[in-house]
Amino acid sequence: MTDTLRPVETAVPAAAPTATGNPHKLKRSIGIVGGTLLTLSCVTPASTLFVVVPDLFSSLGTATALTIAIGSLLCIAVAFCYSELGTLIPSAGGEYAMVSTMAGRLAGWLVFVLSLLVVMIVPPVIAMGTADYLAPIVHLNPSIAGAAVMLLATLAGLLDLRANAWITGIFLVLEVIAAGVVAVLGFAHSERGAGSLVSLQVSGSGGHTDTVTAMLVVSGLAIALFITQGFSTAVYLSEELENPRRNVARTVLATLAISTVIILVPVIAITMGAPDLSALTGGDISTMVTAWSNSAVGTFVSLCVALAIINAGIVMVIQNSRVLFASARDKAWPGPVNKGLSRLGRFGSPWVATLLVGVPGAALCFVNLDTLYGVTGVSVTAMYLLVAAAALLARRGHHRHTPAWRMPLWPAVPVLLIAVLAYILTQQETVYLLWTGGITAVATLYWAFYLRPRRDTRWLVSIPEDEQV
Repeated sequence: MTDTLRPVETAVPAAAPTATGNPHKLKRSIGIVGGTLLTLSCVTPASTLFVVVPDLFSSLGTATALTIAIGSLLCIAVAFCYSELGTLIPSAGGEYAMVSTMAGRLAGWLVFVLSLLVVMIVPPVIAMGTADYLAPIVHLNPSIAGAAVMLLATLAGLLDLRANAWITGIFLVLEVIAAGVVAVLGFAHSERGAGSLVSLQVSGSGGHTDTVTAMLVVSGLAIALFITQGFSTAVYLSEELENPRRNVARTVLATLAISTVIILVPVIAITMGAPDLSALTGGDISTMVTAWSNSAVGTFVSLCVALAIINAGIVMVIQNSRVLFASARDKAWPGPVNKGLSRLGRFGSPWVATLLVGVPGAALCFVNLDTLYGVTGVSVTAMYLLVAAAALLARRGHHRHTPAWRMPLWPAVPVLLIAVLAYILTQQETVYLLWTGGITAVATLYWAFYLRPRRDTRWLVSIPEDEQV
């Protein structure tokens, strides 16, 4: 079991591409602006605001903005870890490449499984919200609408990455406008003062007012972390970003700052402008927008949100296909599977991996996903914890002298982050912990009985040769 703790060598000759025309090497085609647009689109502030945040309103009421603010502060520490590791290990494998290199193969494999859980669950969950926001024009079955969005996102994901940066950039502008409209209307129709943001109240059964406890806020932090989680996309795109040593950190930190503002400001406005506590707890933002303005404005906002969801689907499929592509290049699967997943199409995108992300995602839209928010929250928190542990090891040996962006206040930042994230995990519902734990246990068995006995030919985590120092 010594290899579970021994970091993976950063240079693996058999896996690292050496020729310019090698089909297993992604093309550098985007700068910091394109990367930021793609990354912001993966955070997809408007769809998060309209699809995920209402669930927090239902359980946290007026404490929702406070919980998201605390989660955003924690994400600064997470972003520091991602920025340092992402510039040390610029690989399409994202978290698993970083953690494998710093903390060993088993830790990297578990991070890969956790990230795979997130990337397979989130797109269909978000996509199924499309029907609600197309309702002013046409009534659709949520599952059918979600499946259509996933298939459309899959087709877009097969295109050149530069083209997708422009497509998602246009959609991003529309969703930021929608979030801005909600913020302006909410503040203009304020029913309560700023003190309500810390009043910690939620509407209970029978019209009674219940108090939101500190433990409920801590429990809600898992979802709050998920709300701005998309900033990690910059790490997944590090093989396709120009000058990744500089641009990965800039993209990660800029995206977190921008997305926090876009999400948190409208949440504050909604909290202050909701007609009453019951309406706020209900979380029907579209109805509140229509009440604050008129049906035409409500329809405009709803359509912008629908476009934001489509936008999120496109970027998530792009990101997730890169994860599968990188896992095949690093030989995580049997030979024929690795060969298929590492195929690149005429536009330079991993087309087989893209199809394997998008088509099952469309199928998942017909499955009951009510509990998957909880599983996703646990998975994101556990993944961040392992990334923080890897950041704590990022200055050992030759990595200490590798050119990279370096976080301030190291090692205090990763140590504090590990402690806080571990505590947040202890406050999650047992069923979500069991689901996530069971899946990671199966993954551990796969590693123990297939990957570990083939350590010389399987799970060879590599960094593109032109990025190694």
